[in-house]
Amino acid sequence: MQADRGGLLRIVLIDDHTLLREVVREALDTEPDMAVVGDAASGASGILHCKNEQPDVVLLDVNMDVPGGSVIETVHAIRSISPHARILMVSMHDDPVLVRQLLDCGVRGYLNKSVSRLDLISSIRAVCADDIRIVLHVSADALTHIASASNETETLTRRELEILILVSKAMSNRQISRRLAIAEGTVKRHLGTIFTKLGARSRLDAVNKAISIGLIARVG
Repeated sequence: MQADRGGLLRIVLIDDHTLLREVVREALDTEPDMAVVGDAASGASGILHCKNEQPDVVLLDVNMDVPGGSVIETVHAIRSISPHARILMVSMHDDPVLVRQLLDCGVRGYLNKSVSRLDLISSIRAVCADDIRIVLHVSADALTHIASASNETETLTRRELEILILVSKAMSNRQISRRLAIAEGTVKRHLGTIFTKLGARSRLDAVNKAISIGLIARVG
């Protein structure tokens, strides 16, 4: 379990609801193995907290976007500047397309805000227990949709999905390579694999097929 020298799991809260942050902070700070080391009301401020604090866990409201970007880009930014943080999304809704998209971008869990205090605490401990565990507290319908979408095509890797999301935003191979800090040739190789897995003939075809089966969300 990742923790600081004092044995505490360091947590950053990012949510624009002040009361909710205060309640969650109070609940977590009473746990003997947890400490809230920062809370923020915006994505940009939350990213700064993550950079400065290097937390073990980030509780991120699904509506928290960086200026001019989406929650996906907020997730990418947090993972870039705080790579060891486990990101748990929290939301009032559990849109299966968004859940799937976020999981494939590297978040370690998706929790509906109706979860109990005990469920929240156990979820934090669960994702910190190892490097592969994922927690979901969503509706049965959302789980069914996520599972069915996964079975309809050969699974894309996390990197392939990241690239496809950027392709859907009309980014060129060069722009994608700069965004992900990988070689342009690597982007091209990943795209070839994506086309094969999705049975696509072009970038647009790949994006449309991915949207149709819920792998990524439609832009705009």
